[in-house]
Amino acid sequence: MKKIITIVGARPQIIKASAISRAIKSFYQGEIAELIVHTGQHYDHNMSEIFFEELGLPNPAYNIHVGSGNHGEQTAKMIQGIEEILIEEKPQGVILYGDTNSTISGALAAVKLHIPVIHIEAGLRSFKKEMPEEINRICCDHMSSMLFVPTKQGIQNLINEGFTTKNNGTAELNNPHIYHCGDVMYDNSLYFSREQQNNSTILDDLKLNKKQFILCTIHRDSNTDIKVNLLSILEALQNIQETNQLKIVLPLHPRTKKKIDALNTESIVEKVLANNNITIVPPAGFFDIIELEKNSRLIITDSGGLQKEAFFFKKPCVILREQTEWVEIVDNGNAIVCGADYQKIISAVNSLMEKTDFTYPSFYGDGNAGKFICSKILSDL
Repeated sequence: MKKIITIVGARPQIIKASAISRAIKSFYQGEIAELIVHTGQHYDHNMSEIFFEELGLPNPAYNIHVGSGNHGEQTAKMIQGIEEILIEEKPQGVILYGDTNSTISGALAAVKLHIPVIHIEAGLRSFKKEMPEEINRICCDHMSSMLFVPTKQGIQNLINEGFTTKNNGTAELNNPHIYHCGDVMYDNSLYFSREQQNNSTILDDLKLNKKQFILCTIHRDSNTDIKVNLLSILEALQNIQETNQLKIVLPLHPRTKKKIDALNTESIVEKVLANNNITIVPPAGFFDIIELEKNSRLIITDSGGLQKEAFFFKKPCVILREQTEWVEIVDNGNAIVCGADYQKIISAVNSLMEKTDFTYPSFYGDGNAGKFICSKILSDL
């Protein structure tokens, strides 16, 4: 029996972790014992606890309750808390997801204790080191013993950084193994859209008609913490709504709500808040988000997860970032990168609304990434 500790802290990581937990329960229950550690990076109920409830995940064995804070403060508290848990539990490996402060903290704590790091969503690069997430994902990859990569481009990125695809012997820090495994979020999107179709009433609750609304999410600090960017995005949303006569649903991240509230005297903010066809709601639960994604006309987002899910559910996507790690969907014409540029956002929406020849190749695997990852942990670690 291999004891594995899974570290999560942000809402997307909790969702991703469900794919691995489900694979362990379904196929490897007698071979892998998983303990979940929650750093508490997202501590709001709608941003965290509700996802454990909805996804049927066991409650975390540990919660560090780190809360909000500057990068250094948050990371330091996490490293200390994770290190104490790893010393107590002595796992054979630590699973980390993505590129958050919880990811880099878990990697640093584990690698210094000589515990193998298993990085899921390895190899992704935006090639913009000003992004904290880019630093986190690069550093985590180079501290990992097992790197599970969702895309072929991710494998090439790692090869360019000196990794080899020759996975010989036991996976360890000086002999890291890289695997093209597909995307665990594709596993989840297929599973939950199939198994949990009746778990959401959000379309009825918000009086939405299928394909007659746009879903938008904004949470990255490059958009929320820079006044001119946030106002530009809000102005674009107002224009898009008026021009296309489609409703816009805007589930607000707590940080975004706080920033918008602080700008309530700005004329464009007043217009958006007064627009009955722009529906602002609290952060949506996972099943509600799936329901909104599946039934939207188009998605506008700065979330890496929603970019992919737009592709999974065959929805065009406007990306409110300067770069994306999910280059496949941009190269294939399914999404357009705009940053916070008002005119680019308007132009992208118009272009994607008019486009009819979308294709959806199998960039992200076959929906069995979780099972593959578990099998390799057993055979190679």
